[in-house]
Amino acid sequence: MLKPLAALLLVIGLSACGGGIEIGIDGGGGGGGGGTPYPRPNPNPHPGTLSCSAAGLAASAASRWGTACMLTSSGEIVVELYDSYAPQTVANFYRYVAAGFYSNTLIHRVDRDFVVQGGGYTSGMVAKPPLYAPIRLESDNGLSNLRGTIAMARRSDADSATSQFFFNVWDNTSLDYQNAANPGYAVFGRVISGLNTLDAINVVPTYAYSATDIQPRTEVLVYWVQRLK
Repeated sequence: MLKPLAALLLVIGLSACGGGIEIGIDGGGGGGGGGTPYPRPNPNPHPGTLSCSAAGLAASAASRWGTACMLTSSGEIVVELYDSYAPQTVANFYRYVAAGFYSNTLIHRVDRDFVVQGGGYTSGMVAKPPLYAPIRLESDNGLSNLRGTIAMARRSDADSATSQFFFNVWDNTSLDYQNAANPGYAVFGRVISGLNTLDAINVVPTYAYSATDIQPRTEVLVYWVQRLK
């Protein structure tokens, strides 16, 4: 079932406080506000490998696009990135990858059968400030928020995306560009290996504190993200 655009606007709208983070968590993150508990630490805090798998490398080699490999505590995801469609967005993502920004961060939101979101918190739901200025929204690029695509999270201001991204677990075409008043969210890539990892993250047990605050009960870690080509 598709969820309305308003739902993701709440997901990645301005929070009440917390230094301008990009998800709607009261109190600025992770259970500090309102007495809500933090997600439990992941029992496997260290990666089992520092390199992409043979299957991931093969998927990358078969793609005509630039690619990146992400290792999470739920498994590996390889994405191809569409720089011809979203050049500033892809370049921004690569900058964060090159800086090692995503190492030891969280998939901090799991909205089942909708989206999973990361790129803005470290363990304990500690907000990680972005490194670079916000980028221009590139949602009007002909790409759709279909299952397995990766897109940029942002605030209500269209040109506000920095480091946070989300994967579409379902075909979320309601998140696509409609017009200037409803610009949607910029898709910039697609999972080409590891869709089973996305599905595994999608079904982890969660705390649903509110419609805008759905966190894994146990932290889902992003150990590292590496550019492959």
